Amino acid sequence: MYINFWYPICTTEELVAEKPLRSQLLGLTFVAFRDTDGKAHVLHDICVHRGGSLSMGKVIGDCVECPYHGWQFAGDGKCKLIPSLGADGNPPARAKVDTYPVEEKYGIVFAFLGDLPEAERPPLYEIEEYEDPAWRQHELVLMEINCFYERSMENGIDPQHNEFVHPAQGNPTPIPGSVEHPVSEWGSGVTSKYTELTTKQSEDAGMKSNPAELGAGTWYHGPNTLITWVTFKKNTSLHQYFFEAPIDGNHTKIYFINMRSFRLDPKYDDSIRDANLNVISEDIGVLETLYPVRTPETRTKEVMTEGDRAIVRYRDHLDEWNANGWRLDWNAMQENEGDIAYAIPCPERRNSGNWVLDEVPLKRVAQKSVESAA
Repeated sequence: MYINFWYPICTTEELVAEKPLRSQLLGLTFVAFRDTDGKAHVLHDICVHRGGSLSMGKVIGDCVECPYHGWQFAGDGKCKLIPSLGADGNPPARAKVDTYPVEEKYGIVFAFLGDLPEAERPPLYEIEEYEDPAWRQHELVLMEINCFYERSMENGIDPQHNEFVHPAQGNPTPIPGSVEHPVSEWGSGVTSKYTELTTKQSEDAGMKSNPAELGAGTWYHGPNTLITWVTFKKNTSLHQYFFEAPIDGNHTKIYFINMRSFRLDPKYDDSIRDANLNVISEDIGVLETLYPVRTPETRTKEVMTEGDRAIVRYRDHLDEWNANGWRLDWNAMQENEGDIAYAIPCPERRNSGNWVLDEVPLKRVAQKSVESAA
């Protein structure tokens, strides 16, 4: 798991006025709340006084109030009121918690969990067609699965599993030599051309395919955003976006956005959603039984082939982010669970010192050389 990327915290609908919300990611807890202007804020959940959970408290004006002793923290993370000091008391400068940049898009509240300055941050993935009237986006779907998020991400960019995990859908095998592997600064993936789709798969999608124009692409952006596009024929496509939130080393919450450029009437929402969820449930059935639960530390513990090229490139990117010092040392966090209150460093830590909570331990490793699939 990695700091310095955007993560979904909750949905816009979940974050109601005058009520804090608790969210767990990367093995830590966070509190989200709205101020009097309706602006969303995301802070570390632990009060620096006596360890109270801020998300269990109240929203008072523009602050979230700790339920233990009433300390109030504003959206900038600074304590504004300590009741025991009196109304005119001046909270010490050290009375502050980490607060994180927030973007609210696509019905989701995202937080940048890391300390990079704005100019250096990886961008939140842009869904360019989200507001386009030529596309239909129906309800945001939330899923919690009992698997490590990297396993889920790798499954999404794996073109080899479809024939076996989704046999009832009739997923075709890519035309030999038609698979491409585009690479960008923050991601890579697979684009393929297919010969045809079976009648059942076309019917589930609500559209018959045109073999001359049929293709699909799946890629990742950062360690936790997965994108899948399927084109049945010109101007007739499904676009799917999975914003994944690693809850801990064994569980993942997925925010699923499904877009389509055909059958735009809302009456088709349920059937198309259910068809997609049926496919996803087949993936989950396999993912929740993989062992080891987390991806191996070394590639010598798996046998990779040419068909795994997209997986290898995903791990190459992870190696780059490892070398940047962004990877959590999960084992160290587990060893100190219950004894040390860790916090993901926020951008303000680069500007000021005297913080109470320890920064999460990071596992910096030397960047591996690119290993091509055998």
